[in-house]
Amino acid sequence: MTTLDALFDSLKAAQAKLALENRAAKDRALYAVMKAIDSRRNAILAANEADAEKARQNGMKDALIDRLLLTNSRIDDIIEGIALVARQEDPIGRVRAGWTLPNGLVVEQITVPLGVAAIIYESRPNVTADAFCLAYKAGCSILLRGSSAALESNRALVDAVKEGLVQGGGIADAVALAASGSRDEVDLILSARGRVDVVLPRGGKELIRRVVDNARVPVIETGEGNCHIYVEPSADMQNAVEIIANAKLQKPGACNAVETVLVHKDAAGALMPLLAKRLAGKAELRCDGTSRAAIGEVPAGLALTDAVEADWETEFLDYILAVRTVDSVDQAIEHINRYGTRHSEAILTKDLEAAERFERRVDAACVYTNASIRFTDGGQFGFGAELGISTQKFHARGPMGLEALTTIKYRIAGSGQIRT
Repeated sequence: MTTLDALFDSLKAAQAKLALENRAAKDRALYAVMKAIDSRRNAILAANEADAEKARQNGMKDALIDRLLLTNSRIDDIIEGIALVARQEDPIGRVRAGWTLPNGLVVEQITVPLGVAAIIYESRPNVTADAFCLAYKAGCSILLRGSSAALESNRALVDAVKEGLVQGGGIADAVALAASGSRDEVDLILSARGRVDVVLPRGGKELIRRVVDNARVPVIETGEGNCHIYVEPSADMQNAVEIIANAKLQKPGACNAVETVLVHKDAAGALMPLLAKRLAGKAELRCDGTSRAAIGEVPAGLALTDAVEADWETEFLDYILAVRTVDSVDQAIEHINRYGTRHSEAILTKDLEAAERFERRVDAACVYTNASIRFTDGGQFGFGAELGISTQKFHARGPMGLEALTTIKYRIAGSGQIRT
């Protein structure tokens, strides 16, 4: 028996117990985990610094190192995220619908846990805590398989989680870390049919494609974020520039960062000089001919290159922004539906008809009007934490909170009915 085989068995047994826990017991365990993470803060930060230093030595780019880093503030956010999950209603056992058949049978549709979940993710150690707390509250056990880049951070966090579960009277075996760092672990998880009920990949295009192509267990697919902001002539240009800057600069390594700005040909002259000045020394612009010409005099410090076809389909995850000029809202929609990854898209406009057209026709999990796409996040949506952002259309779509780890059961009550 391999180490993972033992973990699968342990997780399955733990989930059977966790499914019977009431809200008070689950919340008590989660609050104890919060205290344990807080008390182990220094050890977690030391482990994370070791991971970050190793990443720097291996040449990881700054935007991705930022995704890896933990700070006191980010640990505070992790703790608050767990608290928000604990404060939410228990999703398990809720009657979603009910009706009585003509023969007198009473049918109820109730929520139940999905079972044993596995999440395969890259870099971000905060996902370790987010995924755990959502799974625990939803009555699911979870196998965490983070990247080797965050291995020490994840070990320290899982140690704290398990300590908290013990102290809070919870079920410590409901969470496990696949900690060998071997790529073989991923293949074993993906082939664990009957032992893992759902796999959630969270990371770049290569990871997600590998999981989707090779999994023999059900997958909730999260997607890369080739996201767009489309600017109309009626938009407030100063406001548009700040929205774009926020969506690009605040966290460029995030999947909800903007990668391409689409600018209406009649808005390019007003937008591009302001945008170029705002991003000078902060991000590289890759422009088509019309948007580049609209900049006029190039501000000092602006990295400016000509866009190529490959730029439209690239998730840069870096301080790089592609810009393309379009003739209409319809052309912007066509571009997004061709190159986008069905994640998060925005229109900046004062034209209500254009906004409604964009919202109806853009195929994406989240569509914004006059706001930064950086809000596509479980915490921002009020979920407390998230498992990832689903770009598929079955079961779950968009930021995934507690509901994503539940399914339904039909409960039927009779009084001796038989079918004839």
